[in-house]
Amino acid sequence: MHSFSKLVPSLRFSSKSSSIYHLKSIQVVNFSASASRHKAESSTTGPLSGIRILDMSRVLGIPKNFVFNIDILKNIAEVIKIEHPKMGDDTRAWGPPYAPYKVDITKSENPKNKIQPHRYKGESAYYLCVNRNKKSVTINIKEKKGQEIIKELAKNCDVFIENYVPGKLAEMGLGYEDLKKVNDKLIYASVTGYGTTGPYSNKPGYDVMIEAEAGLMHITGEKDRSPVKVGVAITDITTGLYAHGSIIASLLKRLGSNKGQHLDISLMNSQLSTLANIGSGYLIGGLEASRWGAEHISVVPYRNFKTKTDPICIGCGNDKQFKILVKSLGLEWMASDPRFISNTSRIHHRELVDETIQDRLSLMTRDEILKIMDNKGVPVTPINNMAQTFSHPQVIAKKLVKEIDHPAVGNIKIVGPAVGYSETPLKVFNPPPMLGQHTKEVLGSILGYTEENMDTLSSEGIISTFDYKF
Repeated sequence: MHSFSKLVPSLRFSSKSSSIYHLKSIQVVNFSASASRHKAESSTTGPLSGIRILDMSRVLGIPKNFVFNIDILKNIAEVIKIEHPKMGDDTRAWGPPYAPYKVDITKSENPKNKIQPHRYKGESAYYLCVNRNKKSVTINIKEKKGQEIIKELAKNCDVFIENYVPGKLAEMGLGYEDLKKVNDKLIYASVTGYGTTGPYSNKPGYDVMIEAEAGLMHITGEKDRSPVKVGVAITDITTGLYAHGSIIASLLKRLGSNKGQHLDISLMNSQLSTLANIGSGYLIGGLEASRWGAEHISVVPYRNFKTKTDPICIGCGNDKQFKILVKSLGLEWMASDPRFISNTSRIHHRELVDETIQDRLSLMTRDEILKIMDNKGVPVTPINNMAQTFSHPQVIAKKLVKEIDHPAVGNIKIVGPAVGYSETPLKVFNPPPMLGQHTKEVLGSILGYTEENMDTLSSEGIISTFDYKF
């Protein structure tokens, strides 16, 4: 059996070279001219080194948008982010907060370029959190020449990601069927609000709207309050995870078929999938869901409690944990009371259980409770704010916060990769790019454009070639 990390470098396909895929025990032989480069990269980078992704996703794009972040892929592959030559990705303006510039970017101009970089107060925290390890290339895709450049790049990429309204890119000659003609091995991932087909396919899909329409908001919030959204853009995030999995699966499938495919990924589909047992309860038992706040419909006690200081969260998943909890809190009598002896009986006396425990906890501080319950095998945790979360001993021990040096704003802190790989560790190699920072590099190295070619395109407003001098 071959390890995934050893197989993946052979996934890379370049139109400039021929690849022969020979399957015996899932082995792949690659006679690409660039195979040696990919092999070298695989020893020092992530598990998908050698894979090239053309990222056409954006936020608040025209005419409609679908927020999309595929954080995992950008940490393990070469990702080329396409941006508008003048304004760039709209998330660049999503502030405050901004990381202020420490250099004068007005000096980073190409006098031959009619389009100059937009002046924000700095780089927005939102943009910085989702664009590390990417290369920024600016192309005006509304122009014919810009569309041809995208086609040339797609010819040399493995994956194409977009989140435009269905049919919009096809109008520009950049739809799946169009790019399939120039690269039939391309994995073309379309991320939309409702999918590429169906009566709602042309509607815009925003995270909060899909939360509301696909059932999540209905079950989120306190019992006696109005529905609320989740604290983060959870539908966007889960859609990104589904997109990541489908792209990886498609790359593996391509090992045998030597063909790409179109992926129809939507916020609606992703959100329905995450309804999990709530959705199954309705489909199988006809049970309409309701809001439970931090409580659990099938487990008691399982909720937040107030203390003399800060709130805590307690979740007793079985009867043994409940007995340990009440005995530790000086409520031994509850462990033998027939009303509380089993989870089923506690559900029937939910209010009494919660009120009794709440009365006891109100006499104690959060830290006193955590100390008493430490190492007892009962899930009892503090409800941390951001400062407490990022100073958490486990977060520090696992080094989950990374620092990288940004050429324009200096040292910045970001959340590192979520998964640890023993053989092919993920790293934060490069800071989020400045607008058009890699236009010359990418067009020159991949497409063979000359300085003269790029200066002409820049003067025509097709691309922007800022001469950043950091």
